[in-house]
Amino acid sequence: MIKQLRENLFRLAIPVPFPMKYVYCYLFKMEQEVILIDTGFSDQPAKEAWLHIFSELNIDPKQVTKIYLTHFHPDHSGLSGWMQQLTGAKVYMSQTDMAMFTHVFMNGNNQAKQIGEMAVENGVPIKLADNIAEHMNELTKHIAPLPNFTELTEKKILLGDKRWEVIAVPGHSDGHVCFYEPEEELLIAGDHILDKITPNISLWPGGSDNPLKNYFHSLKLVSKFSVKEVFPAHGEIILNLKDRIDKLLCHHDERLKKMELLAARGCTAYEVAVQTFNAKKLTAHQWRFAMAETLAHLEYLVRSDKLRKKTEDNVVYYEGNKHKIVV
Repeated sequence: MIKQLRENLFRLAIPVPFPMKYVYCYLFKMEQEVILIDTGFSDQPAKEAWLHIFSELNIDPKQVTKIYLTHFHPDHSGLSGWMQQLTGAKVYMSQTDMAMFTHVFMNGNNQAKQIGEMAVENGVPIKLADNIAEHMNELTKHIAPLPNFTELTEKKILLGDKRWEVIAVPGHSDGHVCFYEPEEELLIAGDHILDKITPNISLWPGGSDNPLKNYFHSLKLVSKFSVKEVFPAHGEIILNLKDRIDKLLCHHDERLKKMELLAARGCTAYEVAVQTFNAKKLTAHQWRFAMAETLAHLEYLVRSDKLRKKTEDNVVYYEGNKHKIVV
């Protein structure tokens, strides 16, 4: 559960009720204060894990003065309100993801309703769309209590005894940030870059209309940094950043080519998703991400003039772009 990475830097495995089992949060322990990167999902196992960690590391929760969130997703931000109440710490997040947090988790079940409507508009059967919306509505209940955010505006922050650069990497979320330490060449990556799985890049109501384009830009941005170790939020520590980025770009290139071929004859995003993912085994939670990821790729193709879309009977269909200029 606790792995010491440096003299004052610890990697913490916080349990989450999802297939990846854990989210890795990071803790900087100094004489006068403790700083956290991400908090985990809001449920009892995660709370018990944090209390155990504080006990093992001989930390009084009141020593925690700052909590930095890489992004707003509930397995990273969900416990931040509870942690703030426990510690009295300030909770920092980018302005963009503060706005998304408000849109998704503080507007009743509006986001769940919009996701359900988006699913139906893209060919998802009504019953499955209702299940997707219901699951999203249940998920919002795990963001309690709500934190009082402070906007993360600094370009550099002090973590331990070193200054880390705050790097904006939109893609997995519109306001995702990483933290880079240039002296030892370390990167706390959140969900921007993961070891063996590809970060979910999804199109959501209220978010960017081309998240995959943003993600490609962010990958290329980070590839310019000299990095010896990447500390992600899921999976193992990454020792070859550029190789991992190349594999992620290759994965998305293959996915785009496959979806372009599938959609060229004319079909809904749901039909593309059925042929792309192992549809029979997907839960409502997984279908939500499968549809949102499919839409991110299809919309990228539309904006690249490789596909076009039309609406018939309130359902969106994608098809090959017959007016595409071939050089």
